[in-house]
Amino acid sequence: MNKKDLLIKVKETVPYILIVLVVVLIRTYLFTPIKVNGTSMYPTLENGYFMILNKIGLKKGINRWDIVVVKEDNRYIIKRVIALPGESVAYIDGKLYINKRLVEDKYSLSETSDFNEIYLKSNEYFVMGDNRSVSADSRIIGPVSKDEIYGKTNLIIFPFSKIGNVE
Repeated sequence: MNKKDLLIKVKETVPYILIVLVVVLIRTYLFTPIKVNGTSMYPTLENGYFMILNKIGLKKGINRWDIVVVKEDNRYIIKRVIALPGESVAYIDGKLYINKRLVEDKYSLSETSDFNEIYLKSNEYFVMGDNRSVSADSRIIGPVSKDEIYGKTNLIIFPFSKIGNVE
């Protein structure tokens, strides 16, 4: 192969290399698909749904009721943020209390078992699944640090009949 043919091959290959590089960068730093496994977020999210994980959304901050993806051991779990850094959280008589004040919990599908007040550190979040009776969440794994939150998600991309934003 002469120099001219080699140059033509390189020029033909460069766009494909750039496409792969852009896809890898987008998936690594911006957005990536994620699959809902299990029923802990039912009825908001169902097992098998595919969503877009927004990694740059963390830069805008994490708010109460956001749906986040948490790295727990070697797996990713999808949960809802209930309490924020520096707050206290408790369930008393089946009702949610944040900083000792009653807060309406409109996302809970099932009755939530009571637990004593938990105080969060300055970098910790308390997360729970919407289907509290089956959810392995901060009640079991403990509060999660901001470093364990992989991103926010609220966009369903599959099944096609459910495409769109989630509350």
